[in-house]
Amino acid sequence: MTESNTELTSRPAAPRVVVIGGGYSGTLAANRLRLRPAGQVPDVTLVNPRPKFIERIRLHQMLTGGYDASVDYGTLLGEDINLVVDTATRIDADVRCVRLASGGSLQYDYLIYAVGSTVATPSSVPGVAEFAHAIAEFESAQQLRDRLDELHTDAPVTVVGGGLTGIEVAAELAEQGRRVTLVCGGRLAPTLSEPGRRSVARTLARLGVVVRHEDVVAEVRSDAVVFADGAVRPSAVTIWAAGFGVPDLAAASGLRTDSIGRLLTDETLTSVDDPHIVAAGDCAAPSGAPLRMCCATAGQLGPQAADTVLSRIAGSVPAVFEYGYAGSCLSLGRRAGVLQVARKDDSAINVYFGGRVGAIVKEAICRGTLWGIRRAARRPDSAFWFTGGPRPEQPVPAAKMATEG
Repeated sequence: MTESNTELTSRPAAPRVVVIGGGYSGTLAANRLRLRPAGQVPDVTLVNPRPKFIERIRLHQMLTGGYDASVDYGTLLGEDINLVVDTATRIDADVRCVRLASGGSLQYDYLIYAVGSTVATPSSVPGVAEFAHAIAEFESAQQLRDRLDELHTDAPVTVVGGGLTGIEVAAELAEQGRRVTLVCGGRLAPTLSEPGRRSVARTLARLGVVVRHEDVVAEVRSDAVVFADGAVRPSAVTIWAAGFGVPDLAAASGLRTDSIGRLLTDETLTSVDDPHIVAAGDCAAPSGAPLRMCCATAGQLGPQAADTVLSRIAGSVPAVFEYGYAGSCLSLGRRAGVLQVARKDDSAINVYFGGRVGAIVKEAICRGTLWGIRRAARRPDSAFWFTGGPRPEQPVPAAKMATEG
């Protein structure tokens, strides 16, 4: 039956929702927005600087040429979602408009801010920006892979950062025969339990990784690393994996953020400045207590940010977000790994699975994460997150924040 022009014009326009960022959180949010609240079908646009989805949890596997961490969006996004390959440069909240690097702009009724995180480059350590390589972005991982391909396997490689990302990178390279030094600047794998840390240390030793626990990097040079005690050690390639920061889009747009630029939100993930802006993933700081930067957090916050927007479109009160963790996992090369079991508040318990079992579980989680996004593209109601987790006003331990990729 064909509708008349009168009927068509009397129907309210579809609410426009723009999602900035096509990582784990943003992609899941975009897919869930297709739940169609109160019969309305939101017009969803996803803005991302790359034409492909990046499996960030596999970027360390790119370094040895054994994995392509990019995936076509065609299988990951619902067919009604409009993908715009561009970079958001400013959010004009007063007129509800996103300015793009191409010179274009996108009007919105609601905005989901899911720009993710990137490497934290400390200005206090000379030479990091000029000479150190990062692993937090697809392009920087490609550049690092190309640089490693130019070097003999005996060339010394230094990885700075004793968190999960640094450990994964060090183990991946060492398994391929690289001479790797891992500089912790303190405790190795601080978010793991003591038994889990011992398992990691044993595997790194077996792979030949030299772990420097107490050394602190004072300067990075093109061919060396200078330590706080004055020691200078050769390094053909230095990889910086000492924590994450976030893009400055929110702060540059005049929105309130925390000290490193995460958008401040209330417990519904809504910006404290604007009810039409909702945040998800690594770039969100709900109630001033941001969660651990990791895929597990992004996978929970993305769908719930979409639910907040859908509630506002439907004229209902958004729910307070819920979250919880089961643990964390890391690969130690391709044949070993560690699955650390944790409480819902992300505090580790003295239970872990290591060795080959740990590697199998980690691979299953990586595959399952991509499978979950594909499933959400087909069934937007399929998202799952833990319930009964801690409320965001309960501060997350500092050791849990900005340490995992």
